[in-house]
This record gives sequence, C-alpha cells and structure tokens, in this order.
Amino acid sequence: MAPESSSPLLSGEPWLSIVGIGEDGLAGLGELARRAISEADFVFGGKRHLELAGDAIRGEAEPWPQPFDSAMQAVLALKGRKVCVLASGDPFFFGVGVTLARLTAKEDYRVYPAPSAFSLAASRLGWALQEIETVSLHGRALDLIRPLLHPGRKLLALTADADGPAQLARLLTDNGFGMSRLTVLEALGGERELIRSTTARDFSLTDIDPLNVVALEVRADAIARVLPLGFGLADDLFEHDGQITKREIRAVTLSALSPRRGELLWDIGAGSGSIGIEWMLAHPSMRGMAIEHHPERAARIRRNAQNFGVPALQLIEGRAPEALAGLPEPDAIFIGGGGSGDGVLEAALAALKPGGRLVANAVTLEMEQVLLSAHATRGGSLTRLSIDRAEPVGRMTGWRPAMPVTQWIFSKPED
Repeated sequence: MAPESSSPLLSGEPWLSIVGIGEDGLAGLGELARRAISEADFVFGGKRHLELAGDAIRGEAEPWPQPFDSAMQAVLALKGRKVCVLASGDPFFFGVGVTLARLTAKEDYRVYPAPSAFSLAASRLGWALQEIETVSLHGRALDLIRPLLHPGRKLLALTADADGPAQLARLLTDNGFGMSRLTVLEALGGERELIRSTTARDFSLTDIDPLNVVALEVRADAIARVLPLGFGLADDLFEHDGQITKREIRAVTLSALSPRRGELLWDIGAGSGSIGIEWMLAHPSMRGMAIEHHPERAARIRRNAQNFGVPALQLIEGRAPEALAGLPEPDAIFIGGGGSGDGVLEAALAALKPGGRLVANAVTLEMEQVLLSAHATRGGSLTRLSIDRAEPVGRMTGWRPAMPVTQWIFSKPED
C-alpha cells in the first residue's frame, strides 16, 4: 500500500525531484536535496543509491527494474505524488536526468546535482576539466575512445565495470598506444576510494572496483593508429577492395556536404563506408546511414566503423532505391556507387529535407550523364576533379592521372 503524502503538493509545485548522490552518501548532500529525499512518497534508484540514502528515506524505496525501463513507466505513473529519483553524481551528465527531462515538462521536476565522476577525477589529478576529453563507456562501445587517441592529450573515461580498465588497456596496446599512462580512480568520494597508475602495456591491476574512471595520458608508438582531425584520412586506414572514394576526392566531397552538428547523412552505395565514417568523425552528434547491397562490402563497412570508433554508423543492407523506403529523412545525401540506377537520384532528392544538401560523384559516362541531366533541370553546381600522382616511370618519375570525377552539388529549396 502506497503511503499517503504527509505534505501535499501545492499548485505549480514540481512533483519530481532528481537528486545526484555520490559515494559519500547523505553527507555530501545539501539540505534541500536531503529534504527532497525525506519528503518523497516514493524514492527510485539503483540498489546502491537506495542504500546510500537509506537513513533519509521515509517513503517507499523503489529499486530500478531489471532490465532497466528507459521509458520510466513506474515513475511517470506516479505523477501528482511526491517522487524522488536518485542518480550518480550529476544526473545530466550521461545520467538518468537526461531521460527524465525528455519524458516530463520542465515545470514538473527540480534537480539537485552532485559532482560528476569526471569532476571528482579532475580534482584528484589537478587536471583542467575544460582542457581534456571526456567519454562515457558505460553501456556503450569501447571503440568510442578511438578518435580521441591523439599523442600528448589527456582523457577521462567512465568505464562499465571492473573489467573496463583492462579492456581499455588491451585496446590501447593493440593499436600502438601501449606506452600511454592509465590511472584508475575507484569509488571516488567514498570510503573505498583508491587511485592506482600503470601503463597500458604493463596493465596488471586486480580487484578493481566496478565504479571507476580511467584517466589516460596518451603516448603513441611509431605504428600507432592515430585518426587525424579534418577530412581526407589516408586510404590505407580503411579496409577496402578498391571501392573507396579516394582521399583527395573524399576531402572535397565532405567539404561540399558541409556537415553541421546533429545532422543525418545517407551514404548511398557506401563501398567501404569512408564518407559516412568521416562524416560521423566530424562531431559526436553526427548520425550516418550507409546503404550497401554487396554482402562483403557491408561486412567491411561494419569493421571499418568499429575500427574508426563510430559503431553507431547504421548499415542498411539493400539496393537503392528500394532500400531507402522508410528511412529517416536525411539532412545530407552522398551518392557514389550505383547512382546511375533507375530511380536512385529521384528517390534521394524526394527524401532529402528542404534545405538539405546532395552531393553525387561520377566516374563513369553513364553516371556523368545522369548528373548532367540533373544539373540541366534542377541547377546546382558541376565540378570536374582531376588528381595526378607522381609514380615511377622506369628509373624516372612522372605524373599518372587518376580517373577524373564529375561532382554535382545541389541544395534542395526550402518549402
């Protein structure tokens, strides 16, 4: 039987409190946060959170269901009662607060944040938080750290469990970053707090607390797989069978696509996935879909996406235009292979958001004719791109031209 609220909600008063709590429990909370817990009819949280706040809970303690319900149905069903949700540290930094904010109105909740694990780690190490990279690997792919591995940089990574630091050390060592220094900061802010350091290649720490942050000082071997910033990554960084937009053309193509934060790209006839991968590397908010019908190339795209640290690149196995049906509306489209097929360009243009950009490259006469016709009827811009590379000619060196590329750039008019 649910308890009756001893302090009824006043008109306009938030019914939901979101309280960030650290390993120091109630001692680390302010008066208002402690009051939000003690006055709540229902207090939700993980088992550890409920134990940390146990002395202040007067209502019903509700552990999160397993598996976790991201729709928060149990919480939302209690709207109108006093409800408190406990979260780790800052609820809006990779926390449950973000989920609740999507499901409730701003006037429905009040937030009492505590220091995040990243803030605590930076304070222990004396690192300027605004000058380092931070990434959460909790419930997310370890590969997300790959684009951040630049020599001389400092990173903070929130891991998933006690095995996370060792897994990270193996990834670093396997990719030429074995000299990097790892500092494992465990149970920060609590009685079990422990800080230990080693190198990735010599990692042998045991009995690591599941609640840990790894501080990483990146050092690279000569063979380290460093993913530079900017467009036009080296072709040999990608696994491919020759079906790849070459480095120089790829840089020009991505410049024409003009990525903007949070946008979605369709890469039609993705080949190796290089365009979609570099699009997503431009910013963590970028989204991409690679459309590819060839099974071996599709598998190759998956491996490339993993190795470049963009596992969220969504692979659509199928042939355009049929494979485009039902996909989310894109902000930008690139057409490489297969663009001369019946109806491909028309379907892409129809799906493109108003104001969106389409870039199509042609190396064959058939595809070039498609682009010439599109330019004649729709406008946009046409560019011929030619690349010559110095190669041996006997004992001498000469210029060998690559196949020229015709590029059509089109911006769809706003409604």
